[in-house]
Amino acid sequence: MKRAIIILLALIIDLALGDPPNRFHPVVLMGNWLKQGRVLAPPRRRFWFGLGWIVAGTALFALPFWKVERKTKAESKAKERTNSQRDKGKRQLTLFSVIHHSSFILHPFFLKPVFAYRNLRRSVADVANALAVNDLPQARQLTAWHLVSRDTSRLTTEEVAGAAIESLAENVTDSVTAPLMAYALGGLPPAWAYRFINTADAMWGYRTNEFEQLGKFPARLDDALNWLPARLTGWLLVVAARLAGEDAGQSARVMLEQHSQTSSPNAGWTMGAVAGALGITLSKHGVYQLAGGHKQPDVTVINRALRLADICVGLSVLLIWSSLLIIENGCKK
Repeated sequence: MKRAIIILLALIIDLALGDPPNRFHPVVLMGNWLKQGRVLAPPRRRFWFGLGWIVAGTALFALPFWKVERKTKAESKAKERTNSQRDKGKRQLTLFSVIHHSSFILHPFFLKPVFAYRNLRRSVADVANALAVNDLPQARQLTAWHLVSRDTSRLTTEEVAGAAIESLAENVTDSVTAPLMAYALGGLPPAWAYRFINTADAMWGYRTNEFEQLGKFPARLDDALNWLPARLTGWLLVVAARLAGEDAGQSARVMLEQHSQTSSPNAGWTMGAVAGALGITLSKHGVYQLAGGHKQPDVTVINRALRLADICVGLSVLLIWSSLLIIENGCKK
């Protein structure tokens, strides 16, 4: 019950407040760690350096929360022991209660930084708003700043809209489903470990001379960690398409038939589901083409994609939340 409640509270914090300022955001600290590793990486044996740097970074960002959770569990057990000692337990019980409840109150704030739906949604909506007033240069800049790593300077209106939709589809997995699943399975340590590895893949996971070996370990590990969340999110998008009045059948068909066209073993599942649901083709020149239909991506289609994502996130949280309740109630029995 505790983790289920914490997920809901963290989601409320995200929707109400969004991300903290960059100077306080832990993902920025993760980025600084990775930038330092890039500077220190030797010209040879870069794969092994990258592996060691990622393992060290994972420990740096996840182990403190492992210690916090271990201490909280110890305090809870101590509280139970003192509760049974009627004669001398009142003072200790009060102390442990304060510590225990303080930890519970802070828990959602510790979980919030590892996922971010409000900022993802706002970034996509900002691109739609720029396109709505025919400000293509601004839309290109916003897409490059917040959503994709490719060069957007020559993209057409339709290509900018498509890139925003692609990023939204892919990042529902990375920004919501996967980190919340990690938290549900193991608490804060695996959730923070996932966020660091995903950040490492975003910064180092390129097939260039500099990153081919340095970023191979985090890229492969991120693929493995997202294997189940991406497929789950893809099917949730199919359900969301049905609930939103989109073409759920086409969504499932495109997802199942074309998901392997992307270089990532995971991105094609969610992108294919969205392409089929909206009847559009999502493509990146020379890399992939997910043909869900002939309709051109535009502002209207972006807004439909946002509605799909909203419903999908709600379904994802509901599924994880209800699964936690079933598991925790089963353990009590």
